[in-house]
Amino acid sequence: MSKHEVQTPAWVRDAVFYQIFPDRFAKSETVHKPRNLEPWNSVPTSHGFKGGDLIGVVEHLDYLVDLGINAIYFCPIFKSAANHRYHTYDYYNVDPILGGNDALRTLLDEAHKRGIKVILDGVFNHASRGFFQFHDIMENGPFSPYLDWFTVRGWPLNAYDTQQPPNYDAWWQLHALPAFNTDNVDVRNYLFDIAEHWIKFGMDGWRLDVPAEIDDDAFWQEFRRRVKGANPEAYIVGEVWHDATRWLQGDQFDAVMNYLFTKISIEFFAGSNINPLLLQGSTLWPVTPLAAGEFAREVEGLINLYHPAVTQVQMNLLGSHDTARFLSTANDDYSALALATLFQMLYPGAPCVYYGDEIGMKGGKDPLCRGSFPWDESEWNTEIRDFFKKAIALRNAHPALRTGEHVTLYGNDAIYAMARHKDGDKIVAVFNVGQMPEDVSIPVGELLPDGAVLADVWKGHKYKVQNGTLRAALLPRSALVLQAEVAKS
Repeated sequence: MSKHEVQTPAWVRDAVFYQIFPDRFAKSETVHKPRNLEPWNSVPTSHGFKGGDLIGVVEHLDYLVDLGINAIYFCPIFKSAANHRYHTYDYYNVDPILGGNDALRTLLDEAHKRGIKVILDGVFNHASRGFFQFHDIMENGPFSPYLDWFTVRGWPLNAYDTQQPPNYDAWWQLHALPAFNTDNVDVRNYLFDIAEHWIKFGMDGWRLDVPAEIDDDAFWQEFRRRVKGANPEAYIVGEVWHDATRWLQGDQFDAVMNYLFTKISIEFFAGSNINPLLLQGSTLWPVTPLAAGEFAREVEGLINLYHPAVTQVQMNLLGSHDTARFLSTANDDYSALALATLFQMLYPGAPCVYYGDEIGMKGGKDPLCRGSFPWDESEWNTEIRDFFKKAIALRNAHPALRTGEHVTLYGNDAIYAMARHKDGDKIVAVFNVGQMPEDVSIPVGELLPDGAVLADVWKGHKYKVQNGTLRAALLPRSALVLQAEVAKS
């Protein structure tokens, strides 16, 4: 498929996603649970369950609506013996601790009533030791009728002795995650059927876990055909942390989780406040604080990396269940979180808020980044939450911020300026990431004529373009967002 034929779902351009780790967001008293659960507010552990469920999410959908959210991305929800549920053992049934399939039906219906789309996490590279076909191999050895569902390289099967590597293909050599043999037509059809099944159920798309591990374009091309056949507007977004051009030609994924965006946002907005210990060992490392000129070049390069139809639906995130929380990465610098979030809402693509970031949740590397959401509002940073609401509302109010053109206006030292415009809707934003107040002169001549008036979107103060330049004063660690006033006829 040539680049001019690239098509991506229209609704994603207007989406503001909220990523939910199901075990940790909300817990309903109406869903029966096993007894050995960790206390909700205790420190998260690698193996412990807190007991969050999908009905708990239903009970807090109005909270998300109030925040301005209109799309949810769920980490895995299917039956699994792991609190994160990436160790799937039954892809056709929602984990009973989450409330089962009926809870998903209720959630989906209630979300759709509120105009909220819902996408699921698809773990198609690997299953778990509890997955029936792999369990059959453990029981029957080389006599298992499902032997070629996985790639076994020796006997007896070593599924548990972590002192020795697994003698079968597994994701990152982890015994608990046997990798599917996707060359097997039965495996392929099984996975494609799962993909179709849940789209037909009503889900609005798939986030694909480690899809590059299935190094097979034909697999993902057929996956797309099956999913789009069930719903042409279904969203397919892959977890690829690097340049994903290979998968974004219009025949495989619609977009990827934009970790390249995450990286430059940390480097510019956290800058000298970056906590390297929380990034070392991750795919985001190394990070280097960026000056505004370097940041501007990185932004332009990233916007132009893919076809415009892809850029407009990239999932732009500041953190996820796989990273330390942005606030902790920035050494608890709330100004970094606020500035980065504002930029996220102004940038082309679909912003994604990691649950709890909007109330100032902190946390280091996994599992500490997966803490339980505190529903006691006395534990919230309401100032940062109010800022999130304002920034999201700004995006939702302006077509230019969702589908307009992006223009870099200026980048030097600590000052970065940009604009988004569509038809008569023009927004200019200026960021000062430095520690000193700045009087700035931003060239806007090609975007706005002399005499054009711009108003601060939140405070109402007005500015006039003179000699092709916008002049303003910015406090340290602050931003100014202006809307061009439409001339009256």
